[in-house]
Amino acid sequence: MLKDKILNREAGLLFYGITPPKLNNDPEKFKEIAAKQMDRLRGKPIDGLILYDIQDESSRTDMPRPFPYLRTLSPQIYADEYLTELEIPKIVYRSVGNYSQSDFENWIEESRGTDTFSVFVGAPSKDQQTPFSLSQAYQVAKDAEADVVLGGVTIPERHDKKEDEHMRILYKTAKGCRFFVSQCVYSLTHAKNLLADYFYYIQKQQLPAMPIIFTLTPCGSFKTLEFMQWLGIDIPKWLYKELKYADDPLEKSLDVSRKIADELLDYAIEKNIPIGFNIESVAIRKSEIEASIQLLEDVKAMMDKKYGEVERI
Repeated sequence: MLKDKILNREAGLLFYGITPPKLNNDPEKFKEIAAKQMDRLRGKPIDGLILYDIQDESSRTDMPRPFPYLRTLSPQIYADEYLTELEIPKIVYRSVGNYSQSDFENWIEESRGTDTFSVFVGAPSKDQQTPFSLSQAYQVAKDAEADVVLGGVTIPERHDKKEDEHMRILYKTAKGCRFFVSQCVYSLTHAKNLLADYFYYIQKQQLPAMPIIFTLTPCGSFKTLEFMQWLGIDIPKWLYKELKYADDPLEKSLDVSRKIADELLDYAIEKNIPIGFNIESVAIRKSEIEASIQLLEDVKAMMDKKYGEVERI
């Protein structure tokens, strides 16, 4: 069971992430989209499905958004009303600024006695004021002794700038988070730097390592590349040029993602840090979605091989 794997801090967790449909669709369109997503994922070797809670991030950057922001259906509603036939655990993101304290309290009461998984997400920037903050959400969950298996967001790019992301992980762990999901990784250096600082700090303090789930995303077009940069994904200059001018950027990005997964696994196994992966497609183009499924299967095979070898030693 996913809950046991997380609480036992097991390595090798594999998730797939999706964004709910745009809110301007009608219920029949929601059903049609959900049916396609369920067909695509049914029988795939994933431990859980991540559903993102999209918010307007225009306050985070001055860069123009490559695609217009459109509100999406609530991930909780999408999971409960449209994805029930996909019988795998759902990890629902909650952008806490979109909710009130009473909303959170009611949700926590409704979740008692169930295997509920959630990742709380704060405001996109410190300049954006919200009526309900991330720290308040953590406190509500703690005070209510929530049954929710709580996850946190971690951003390797932020560690490159502030060198304190490992301390954010520890802060969120103290607030109740039991696993962490990263923003999409295209910079191996940022990800390994975060793991290194996390490892050496918890080793010194004799603290357990929480599972860290690294997100990987295919990129099949220059438009997707621009959108990924707008999202704050750091793409090294050399790789940006490789993807921009590649005859087949999708295959190039898959190759890069596989290499990132391979190196992160080797490093994490050496340091005994439990890591896993979350595969997503930020684009809705069929080729990129299909590539994400291929990447999912490739990463699963890679993890099975590497962790299998560790068990045999």
